[in-house]
Amino acid sequence: MDFPAALKERRASRRLSQLELALKAGTTQRHLSFIESGRSAPGREMVIRLAESLGLPLRERNELLLKAGYAPAYRETALDSPDLAPVLGALTHILDAHLPYPAIVVDRYGEIVAANPGLRILADGCAEHLRANAFRLALHPDGMAPRIANFAEWAWHVLNGIAAELARNPDERLAELHAELSGYVPPARVAPGHLGFAVPLELRTAGGDLRLMTTITSFATAVDVTVSELKLEAFLPADQDSAAALVRAAGQPPEA
Repeated sequence: MDFPAALKERRASRRLSQLELALKAGTTQRHLSFIESGRSAPGREMVIRLAESLGLPLRERNELLLKAGYAPAYRETALDSPDLAPVLGALTHILDAHLPYPAIVVDRYGEIVAANPGLRILADGCAEHLRANAFRLALHPDGMAPRIANFAEWAWHVLNGIAAELARNPDERLAELHAELSGYVPPARVAPGHLGFAVPLELRTAGGDLRLMTTITSFATAVDVTVSELKLEAFLPADQDSAAALVRAAGQPPEA
């Protein structure tokens, strides 16, 4: 796919008219029309402005630049590079500060990059080969699934999150993972009074039943592709009993 077609496809996927995108990017509808028809070749700065106005992730911005004949603007640093040591150090500090509650850092495919010791209570009894990927850990029959009391609701919460990401940023590998995970999940059943699939995780553990809420943090100002695709998912107790159980599991006395 050449640059004009790629730009038009991304604009259409975000349901933006030429006029809306042109206004966001600080240009005219006529100029954008010429770009999408191939009658005008945009400069590098214009490509970056269009990609930013479309809200493309950094990886896709680089791909769009390449299609337009320009070098990528955003670097992609390996996780084990010394250049990312300060970032990973800061993430480790956040993970440790979240104890005794579980927290993990994952990439765009759910691969676990870092985790605090609280992950043990989630992964207890799960097959070893599933522990590298948070999505498989949560939904695979040999993972957490048998211990999740509200598995269908929680699983659809996870799947809907992945589907929303695919709608924003199509990706073949993520689509394949979504298809795999969908095979582990029963059909969605919407009962009267249904409030959506964004529900607390109800997990049975040796130390008691837990009700956990999740928060997801992304790195909106990152200018490195690798960092921009990381997400920190933190689990928080939804009630006092869950908080006490997590404290006990960590081997710490509960606070007075």
